[in-house]
Amino acid sequence: MSRFLAGLAVCLALLTPASLAAQRRAPLVLAAASLQESMTAAADAWARRGHARPAISFAASSALARQAEAGGAADLFVSADEAWMDYLANRNLLAPGTRADMVGNRLVVVAPAASHARVTARTLGRQLAAGPVSMADSGAVPAGKYGKAALEHMGVWPQVAPHVVSGDSVRAALATVERGAAPFGIVYATDARASPKVRVAGVFPASSHPPIRYPLARLRASTSPDAEGFRRFLLSGAGRAIFARFGFSAP
Repeated sequence: MSRFLAGLAVCLALLTPASLAAQRRAPLVLAAASLQESMTAAADAWARRGHARPAISFAASSALARQAEAGGAADLFVSADEAWMDYLANRNLLAPGTRADMVGNRLVVVAPAASHARVTARTLGRQLAAGPVSMADSGAVPAGKYGKAALEHMGVWPQVAPHVVSGDSVRAALATVERGAAPFGIVYATDARASPKVRVAGVFPASSHPPIRYPLARLRASTSPDAEGFRRFLLSGAGRAIFARFGFSAP
């Protein structure tokens, strides 16, 4: 009996808050590709509070929304635009009352780090029309849609469109410029900040495209008991401060 009690005491001692957290299924987050560094930092901060570290799947918002629609296991979705969150909402795939705007961003033109090019509203059409211009898919991916809207607003989309090299995400578009395969790319300001291989050559006026907002919601199919807690953490002052460190703005 004494051996049994001693063994039980050891087992109980091993059930620390961290080990108990690890036994709970961690939330699976579907997050827009532009959130790679910031969402990873947020997940690390959540884990340091004694919770199981969330698993994160990064891709274009369009691909992630379709994954959720197809029944893929996930708990939270963070889109880089309102449209793909609306897409899931219209299919009744969001947990009621959990949708909220998390952060905002800016749209910029980037060039390779060694480039001295400067792009202004006056020179934009001529410079980008010389091509190639790296962008996320303008028909589906939020960064590409914002980019097309901005170029249309400025009256230069017809000249630029034939020279666009499309990527399946904003990070794919960034990588094309990083490799020197395109002299210019259209990405978010936070993507430019995350890469030492590019520099900002120009900034689009905020009025040239719809506001860039990242809505967050818990999915109706969520099964992780920590999903709601992590959602609330991301929207808290502490959570938003993490994203601010990476250049995101208030929504």
